[in-house]
Amino acid sequence: MRPNAGSAPAVATIAPVVLADAAAVAERVAALLLADRLRPDRPLGLATGRTMEPVYAALARRLKRLEPALATTVRAGWSSFNLDEYVGLGPQDPASFAATMAHQLVEPLGLDPEQVRLPDGRADDPDAEAMRYGAAVAAAGGIGLQLLGLGLNGHVGFNEPPAGATVACRCLALSAPTRRQNAGAFGGDPGAVPRRAITLGMAEILAARRVLLVVTGSAKAAILRRALRVPPTPELPASWLQHHPALTVIADAEAMG
Repeated sequence: MRPNAGSAPAVATIAPVVLADAAAVAERVAALLLADRLRPDRPLGLATGRTMEPVYAALARRLKRLEPALATTVRAGWSSFNLDEYVGLGPQDPASFAATMAHQLVEPLGLDPEQVRLPDGRADDPDAEAMRYGAAVAAAGGIGLQLLGLGLNGHVGFNEPPAGATVACRCLALSAPTRRQNAGAFGGDPGAVPRRAITLGMAEILAARRVLLVVTGSAKAAILRRALRVPPTPELPASWLQHHPALTVIADAEAMG
């Protein structure tokens, strides 16, 4: 859906799926991820963060309950690309997203680490690595189901505001609010959070066949409300999701205010 030239973008009407609490959200999202991997098409797009921790734990429990033949099918056919990684951190660093995915997904699900791809945060040339990573996503056919969390300043992935709808995978500076939000993994010190990251852009996210935005907790209520209601704007990158033809928003009651 494209607005007429010279007119303000229309605001889409989005009805989130609202569940009782974060645990219920995690179970619903895990079920959707597992269903996608039982009938794989394109790779999954994955995210990290506190919202996703219970999702991956629920996914691991569900996989263990599957019939062995189906579980083998899921593991053998797994293919995913993570949204982002900190510049300067490698898999050996416990605060890296590579280490997070190893702990929360690769090991519990029994996957080959090569099946869960992330940007190389230790690459000598982060800009070149961003181009390589974006090209790898394109070569794989793009993302099928893209899983997203929501930053307190409206970022998805590490697409910090301002971010237009056509920005592609790139290396960028992280904002002070984002570094404060992510300080928990760095001993609570925002100054210890890397200053740059590589992220898939809004272009790759919006090109996914389906997008699943997952939001929990009262701290996200105000930004979620804005992301779903204001006309799409670079100042609120998540607002570009409004006109994705296959957007699903799953939130708990607290996030809905």
